[in-house]
Amino acid sequence: MKPIITIEYCPKCHWLLRAAYMAQEFLTTFEEDIKSVALVPSEINGRYTIHIDEEKVFDRKVYGGFPEIKELKQIIRDKVAPGKNLGHSDTPVHHE
Repeated sequence: MKPIITIEYCPKCHWLLRAAYMAQEFLTTFEEDIKSVALVPSEINGRYTIHIDEEKVFDRKVYGGFPEIKELKQIIRDKVAPGKNLGHSDTPVHHE
């Protein structure tokens, strides 16, 4: 069965658009590899997490902010389609 990605976001922080953008990117990139992406408004202020099925793969507080979308795509790819080539999103991330 294909995995479900869940993005839990803080509506009080106005992160719905960010979550919707990420959902669009995941659905476009992994259209054949995932079942769906769910957007879930959190009741906890400041929360922004991403789960694949029951496994938490990203937490904004642990990470210390928001990464580039390509980093998140690499995290998702490594879990749902390890052999998938992400094209330009597979280039190393450069931190300055």
